[in-house]
Amino acid sequence: MSQPALIDTHCHLDLAQFAADREQVLADARAAGVADLVIPAIDAAGWPGILRLCRRHVGLHPALGLHPVYSDLHRDEALQQLAGLAWSEPLCAIGEIGLDFCIPGADRARQLWLFERQLLLAREAGLPVILHNRKAHNEMLALLKRIRPPGGLVHAFNGSLQLAGEYLDLGFKLGFGGMLTYARSRRLRGLARVLPIEAMVLETDAPGLSGAAHRGERNSPAYLPEYLAALAEVRGEDASWLAEQTSANARQALLIA
Repeated sequence: MSQPALIDTHCHLDLAQFAADREQVLADARAAGVADLVIPAIDAAGWPGILRLCRRHVGLHPALGLHPVYSDLHRDEALQQLAGLAWSEPLCAIGEIGLDFCIPGADRARQLWLFERQLLLAREAGLPVILHNRKAHNEMLALLKRIRPPGGLVHAFNGSLQLAGEYLDLGFKLGFGGMLTYARSRRLRGLARVLPIEAMVLETDAPGLSGAAHRGERNSPAYLPEYLAALAEVRGEDASWLAEQTSANARQALLIA
């Protein structure tokens, strides 16, 4: 019996790193059993390309948002543009949005303002959110508890079990990918072992965050089965069953038909 189809909940297939062979990368992902890919945005300049890419291919799902790493570059009027697209385009989420306090000299006030505005937009439009977080869980959870967007997922989660529980209580799923394949990722692998399977989705974050077998190389959605295998190893559970469960979780967390 074939393995259930996989969903890559975070793949930047629109970026320039895939310009030369994007169609082949997508074909390789399909051959590997990845049926659906979520394409999250980084900035407003990338929104038209993401929408075009997702219109051309069945199974590609756009998520539009303003990434916190580039908060100094985002123009305020992009928020109004995003609001229009949230109502007019078949978005699966608002994202990738969030907070990143690891950046030297980060303008935290600017990040918080942009994040809050996008959370409010998501709540108004009834869209889930795809969250990016580095060193800002307390601030993020405070805003999520106050604004209460309609769930979503936390991309590349690497927090504590206690933090995981707080996100789960708010209706979020947690994304796991290539970092599970590294033996040194002891805390992350331990977390993946004990979380309820209902909490977890799979992702690549391609072209970044490649797994151990492709260290230093461009990541690809075709590598998602390797990350599934790592999850199966860590949990001691059947990979086919985990594929079915994580894909169901992704459809529950995001607007993926």
